[in-house]
Amino acid sequence: MKQGKKYQDSAKLIDRLKLYDPEEAIELVKQTAKAKFDETIEISLRLGVDPRHADQQVRGTVVLPNGTGKTQTVLVFAKGAKADEALAAGADFVGAEDMVAKIQGGWFGFDVCVATPDMMGLVGRLGRVLGPKGLMPNPKTGTVTMDLTKAIGDIKAGKVEYRVDKTAIIHCPVGKASFDADKLGENLRVLMEAVIKAKPAAAKGTYIRSAVLSSTMGPGIKLNALKF
Repeated sequence: MKQGKKYQDSAKLIDRLKLYDPEEAIELVKQTAKAKFDETIEISLRLGVDPRHADQQVRGTVVLPNGTGKTQTVLVFAKGAKADEALAAGADFVGAEDMVAKIQGGWFGFDVCVATPDMMGLVGRLGRVLGPKGLMPNPKTGTVTMDLTKAIGDIKAGKVEYRVDKTAIIHCPVGKASFDADKLGENLRVLMEAVIKAKPAAAKGTYIRSAVLSSTMGPGIKLNALKF
C-alpha cells in the first residue's frame, strides 16, 4: 500500500526500534497528526491473554478525566419517571417500543445505548442489530442501570469502553490531537491503570506485550509499557 507524503514525512520522525516514554510519545503523536481535521489519538495494546477462554476476557469502562474530545449521543430505553430522569440528565433520545421500531427500521443516530433493567426484555429484540455494532446495553459496562443520571453523566464526561478483541488487542481512544500533552498524558495513564487492574487471574507471563500510540492518519509509536 502506497503511503501519502504527510504519512511518510511523519514516519521519518519516529525510530521504529525505540520504545518511547509516554511523555515523548505524546509529543511525537501530536507532531505527526497532520491531517486537516482534529485526529483522534488511540492506544493499541497487545495483551498476554487468550480471549477464547472466558476467564481471560479483559473488558471494562473508565471515565477519562479530560474526556475524549467527542460528544457522545445517548439513547435511553426507559419509561415513566425513569424516562423523565433520563431527559433531565441530558439523554439525546428516550423511549421504549417507539425506539425499538425506529432501530428495526434502520435508524442508528446514537453512539451509546443505556437501559433500565426492566426494559431489557424489550431491548433484547434488538440483540441481532445492536450486538454486532457493540451497542447492546450491558450491566458490566454500566449501561444497564437504575442510576440513569450517573450513567448519562459518565458517558457525556468521557467514559470509554475497553475490550480485548479475538486477536488479544485492545484499541481505545485517549483524546484528540488538539489536546494539551498533559491532558493526553493524564487520560492515557488513567486508561492504562484501568487495563492493568483488569488483568485476569488466569493470565500468565507478560500481561502487556506491546503498546502503540497513533493518530487517526499517522504512524504508530511504540511505548515503553513498563513506565505504567
